[in-house]
Amino acid sequence: MTLNFLIAPDFAPERFAGWHMLNTMLQRRSGMGLHLLTPAGSQEQAQLLAEGKADLVYANPFDATDMIRTQGYIPFARPANRYDEMVIASGANSAANSVEDLRPGCRIALTDNRDVKLIGLRLLEPADLTESVISWVPVDSYQAAARLAIKGEVDAAFFLAEAFASLTRLTRGQLKVLVESAIHDISHVLLAHPRVSDALPSIEKALLGIGQEAGDSDVLEALGLPGGFEAMTREDAEFMIDLMDTLLD
Repeated sequence: MTLNFLIAPDFAPERFAGWHMLNTMLQRRSGMGLHLLTPAGSQEQAQLLAEGKADLVYANPFDATDMIRTQGYIPFARPANRYDEMVIASGANSAANSVEDLRPGCRIALTDNRDVKLIGLRLLEPADLTESVISWVPVDSYQAAARLAIKGEVDAAFFLAEAFASLTRLTRGQLKVLVESAIHDISHVLLAHPRVSDALPSIEKALLGIGQEAGDSDVLEALGLPGGFEAMTREDAEFMIDLMDTLLD
């Protein structure tokens, strides 16, 4: 039996090898065949999910909300002590030094990550900026968002905090952080489709055990998740979903 393991497309490019290392380790320790799916963007991810090709999913919190509540996916783990915070940054030469300096009509670059946009809009509230008064500039990657901000072609850019930290030192040196979130309760989630519930205990045991054997730290460092993974219950997931709903209100 081989399960398809889909990874949300918002991880930093340098983490690609880490996900393959994790996939290999999970196969060896669980005795289950796993085929890694790494969609290039949210549209490809949505297509794979719609076609029912994802048995296990590492999902961002926004997508996880829909998958749990409407599609019946089972939450079983999340990164330990790693939350989905986000950064709003401008070019280093920008006149803006805080979000309050941004004005209606400002141009903001962002990727197709709805959770990042959701949190970002909350962080813009001190500037009285709502979604409708912002000129959004869609980009395919956080690197592209950074380039636009550095060149002054946008007033600011939205970043997943981990992705911002993964930018090169040279790139970060040409950016100015206006604000960073500190919510601490929203994270990516590991989900299993109900059809693979019988295989879930083996996968869960293998995943939660990573970090307990020699050499495991190399895999976790490659993933950017040095704390490994922790169990997540349906109650934990519902708490996170309620918080997401609050942010939407």
